[in-house]
Amino acid sequence: MRTAIISHPFCRKHKMQEEHPECPQRLDAISDRILASGLDIALTHLTAPKADTEHFSLVHSEEHIKQVYDAMPKQGLAELDGDTSLCKDSLKAIERAVGAGILAVDEVLAGRLDAAFCSVRPPGHHASQTKSAGFCVFNNVAIAVAYAKQQGVKRIAVLDIDVHHGDGTQAIVKDDPDVLFCSLFQYPFYPNSEIENTETIVNSPLPIASDGNDLKALFSQQWSPILKAFKPELIFISAGFDAHLEDDMGGLKFVESDYAWFTKEVAVLSQELNCLGIISCLEGGYDLSSLGRSVETHLRTLAEL
Repeated sequence: MRTAIISHPFCRKHKMQEEHPECPQRLDAISDRILASGLDIALTHLTAPKADTEHFSLVHSEEHIKQVYDAMPKQGLAELDGDTSLCKDSLKAIERAVGAGILAVDEVLAGRLDAAFCSVRPPGHHASQTKSAGFCVFNNVAIAVAYAKQQGVKRIAVLDIDVHHGDGTQAIVKDDPDVLFCSLFQYPFYPNSEIENTETIVNSPLPIASDGNDLKALFSQQWSPILKAFKPELIFISAGFDAHLEDDMGGLKFVESDYAWFTKEVAVLSQELNCLGIISCLEGGYDLSSLGRSVETHLRTLAEL
């Protein structure tokens, strides 16, 4: 599969409190691992463009967008919620994090790519129409989904594999019959969402210490049959890697081989369903070593290397 990594140096400019786990070094860990592994020469490298309010407003309210803009500090930090702050350069990162998803859609729809990984921050899946939360300011994946629909894509699936429930994405897409949202997550755990399932919302809570065998059973028994019936034209992955055994943000026990298995299953399914492609966007993943290794594995599997 023709696979790209999309990023921008400005995504490092968003900084929160000292020792905050959602830090610029996360992107360094990914790029360093891809370079050290030799994988970089097999990937297309694209620079994320600058998104603007027209893109943000595809899913976010005018009031929320204004709140974020108004909160940008000239110095120091401004708090959006208990977990999420802004610095003077945060908007530069946010614009490129959203822009990466927009570019990924354009490249896949143009037939130039089969898969893309957006190596960006801040993450997005906890951001709803009206508020920022859980390290997330705007919802990168939900915006890209809305943009893809604007370009004529009719049925879209979003697979969220972060250790935390993608509550913001669910809130945005839950009433859209043409978007299938599947989320696995440790339960009970932040954000302590109510578990609701509908024809197009598939929540798969996992108890603490669940491992790769649980992931395989979940995907094979729950997600795969629903995906085959839904027949998406485009697949998004909210790619959080904080369910890794070494990541103390949560208590699940996935390892690199589990992410390889999941990615391979999604890729095979995408080909079987004749999907346009797979767009993967970084969400969580806070242990730097396991994050770099997991993203390398994810990309190597997408690229069939």
